[in-house]
Amino acid sequence: MGPLVDAHVHISGGRREQDELAAWQLSRILVFSTTMTSHLPSSFHLHLISDATGETLTTMAKAAAVQYPQVRAIEHVHPLVRTEKQLDRVLREVEQAPGIVLYTVVKKGLIAEIERRCRELKVPCLHVLEPIMKVFESYLGAPQTPIVAGQHLLDANYFRRIDALNFAMAHDDGQLPQDLNVADIIILGISRTSKTPTSIYLAQRGFKTANLPLVPGIELPAQLTRPHTAFVVGLVASAERIAEIRRNRVHLIGDRNLADYVDRDQIANEVQYSRRLCAQHGWPVIDVTRRSVEETAATIIRLFHDAKPVERQEAGDG
Repeated sequence: MGPLVDAHVHISGGRREQDELAAWQLSRILVFSTTMTSHLPSSFHLHLISDATGETLTTMAKAAAVQYPQVRAIEHVHPLVRTEKQLDRVLREVEQAPGIVLYTVVKKGLIAEIERRCRELKVPCLHVLEPIMKVFESYLGAPQTPIVAGQHLLDANYFRRIDALNFAMAHDDGQLPQDLNVADIIILGISRTSKTPTSIYLAQRGFKTANLPLVPGIELPAQLTRPHTAFVVGLVASAERIAEIRRNRVHLIGDRNLADYVDRDQIANEVQYSRRLCAQHGWPVIDVTRRSVEETAATIIRLFHDAKPVERQEAGDG
């Protein structure tokens, strides 16, 4: 603490005592932080209470928890908590395994009970949507209208996503090529470039997505080379990454007669073929070697919006 206080000795007047106090408080925080860092627990309990499915809350909690990779979060997900009886059961679990409590509940009575019990149990709790809603209220100049599970209303956007998901499943891995002109997005790529999971993720965002395998020596469907309105994008990855995934795949299916399928040089040729084909048609290429499916999908959506006129950007909004 000494050096921190000494740094303020030259300050004159009534500010000196205030600055020394601030320095002392800072030193206490630093000591506390150091102590906490050197005695971090190996795990902690994380309770997620939602009156809906809990998807929003789980995603937000994960985004925060990954910032502490040295500590394992033991998640307790409590979805569809809408009555006092349901909440009472959840809070008994919190008492048995105390930890951080995050919640997205709109009923004021339930919110009050969560905060009261957490104070009694001396565990931290946070209404994770409250800061966001305060910004909305401040900007719009109107209070919110609480709607339980409002993000899951069976509206036009919901049914559009269901329709897109059905489309993606029906047009997986080159199926029904005659319908490609109906797609919003078409994904091309050689085997094991995450075409299917990326298509499904995009479908959940409301984009009708088809994916086609690229195989050297096999021509593309005629529908793809004719005029159409779909946005086409190619996925590639390093030969090493694809070879690793393919070897795992071969091991799982127990097939030992796929030497070319896992050969690195052969895969490198397939990747180069993909790049040449996309360059020939002016289709963008995304390297997914170090990208998650979510990151790949986000990049595709950005490219889609950049390439399409405003009227086509309605797909996937919301």
